[in-house]
Amino acid sequence: MASSSAAATPARRVTRRRTETRNRLLEAAYEVFAEDGFGRSTVERVCDRAGFTRGAFYSNFSSLDELFLAMWEQRSAAMLADVRATLDGFPVDGVTDLRAAIERLDRAVPIEEAWYRITAEFTTHALRNPALRQVMAAREEAIGAALMPTVVAALARVGRTVPEPAALGQALVAVHDGTAVQVLMEPRSRRVRRRRTELLCHVVLAYSRTTTDPSHATKG
Repeated sequence: MASSSAAATPARRVTRRRTETRNRLLEAAYEVFAEDGFGRSTVERVCDRAGFTRGAFYSNFSSLDELFLAMWEQRSAAMLADVRATLDGFPVDGVTDLRAAIERLDRAVPIEEAWYRITAEFTTHALRNPALRQVMAAREEAIGAALMPTVVAALARVGRTVPEPAALGQALVAVHDGTAVQVLMEPRSRRVRRRRTELLCHVVLAYSRTTTDPSHATKG
């Protein structure tokens, strides 16, 4: 009778191979979406770029919509990890360090032209599909919920407390999305970058308050 470890080996191989296939499809789709635009992309183009058949695609994703959502989730997880590493390792003392913390946070969330184009096109597509719109809204909310505890803890270290973390999260996303296109239009402009940082600072100050009691630092 085969041992349980021996029986598990083929399953591990299948899982690893499936993961590799899925990751390659995601990489190929990113390239195709960036080059052709989401609306003009096809399953066939993605498969050709990845070097797989349609069968390999449909064994991993039911549609290009599902593939994009998986891509978004993957990139969001990487962004969250970078933000946590940046803010958790940032020693600060006093509100004068707020701008430095925000500058580091900004650097942890890179603005990539290709990804901006892809997400803008997919958002337009989702706005025409009520069900997909709901899915995107729910995932955006989940990302904010995962991110805000780290942001709130970082602000506590600079002497500020956040009464409504969700509201701050929405405001930060709005500023990031709104200023990202300005940065992309003028990538070498220090003025645009400086104003982006200043606007983020204003938003943080507007949605937080000075901690008057040390016991308030972790409340929100």
